[in-house]
Amino acid sequence: MADWNGLPADLSVREGQMLMIPPATGAAPRSATATLTEPGEGSPTPEPPSAAKPLPKEVPPKASDPVDTSAAPDLGAARTEASRSSKFVMPVPGAIIRPYAKGKNDGVDIRAAAGTAVKAADAGTVAAITKDTEQVPILVLRHEGGLLTVYANIDGITVAKGDKVRRGQSIAKVRAGDTGFLHFEVRKGYDSVDPMPYLD
Repeated sequence: MADWNGLPADLSVREGQMLMIPPATGAAPRSATATLTEPGEGSPTPEPPSAAKPLPKEVPPKASDPVDTSAAPDLGAARTEASRSSKFVMPVPGAIIRPYAKGKNDGVDIRAAAGTAVKAADAGTVAAITKDTEQVPILVLRHEGGLLTVYANIDGITVAKGDKVRRGQSIAKVRAGDTGFLHFEVRKGYDSVDPMPYLD
């Protein structure tokens, strides 16, 4: 499947990316670079995988026919605990009032009343507790896979640097203000990424 879709070595895909499913006996399509053409001639149009032979006639199975599952791989057996729970839990319940915008808003702002419990998005370790320029606390958790989550516009922190936290554990409260909200970031190393694909 990776060859058919030209996936990179880490098999990563983009949200919304269309993927081709190869037939069980089909070989991977030849790369466009496999056939060299002279400049200006253009590239040859590849033959679609389905054009090799006609589709078989569809025969609906009878209710009494047994379903053969012997060849079906057990995908769940190869999954790690981290991959089973790759999504983060929402740190506070509420609507997104300010979306992620790289360089402008390196996270999302989630509406929440002052005093709402802020929960750890996933299990991890408290990497840092610091303050912004207005002396408002910021809490950073380190998770498996090199991910960090950042919680800002908080107070009443209930953990200390180096503490292990559980997924969903209360770690702070939303700070009082004109508009109650939690600022939440996901970072890969020092680079911010859009938190929404990580959130349930």
